[in-house]
Amino acid sequence: MGVLPGTDMVGAMATSVIGALPNGIEPYMAPVTALLSIPFTFLISNDASYFGMLPVLAQTAHAYGISPQEIVCASLIGQQVHLFSPLVPSTYLLVGMSGIEFGSHQRFTLPWALTSSLVLLATSMLLRIFPLAP
Repeated sequence: MGVLPGTDMVGAMATSVIGALPNGIEPYMAPVTALLSIPFTFLISNDASYFGMLPVLAQTAHAYGISPQEIVCASLIGQQVHLFSPLVPSTYLLVGMSGIEFGSHQRFTLPWALTSSLVLLATSMLLRIFPLAP
């Protein structure tokens, strides 16, 4: 993960993700961004996700009438899952002080965090915090 900051690798990853999306899904970039934020904030650092990938996703969404603010709100959906990433030092401190194995902690809490993210996604769309489609 240390090679990502300061390089164009994250931008290239975002461009690849956008290129891999099925044709016609671009108007749905807010919920797509929300769903992508779940694995991306778990697998790559917050800095790489928010400063590298999010601008590319927001630029693509803007071309379809979705505001950058809506994309930013959508990108926060995955934060519950991010806290269980091996990239979060405070989680190591928490489990270390509790005497729990990191893997056991993840196996127990990750389904709850994922469910929480999906409930937050549904609630956000229901309340029109970001649109299902423009």
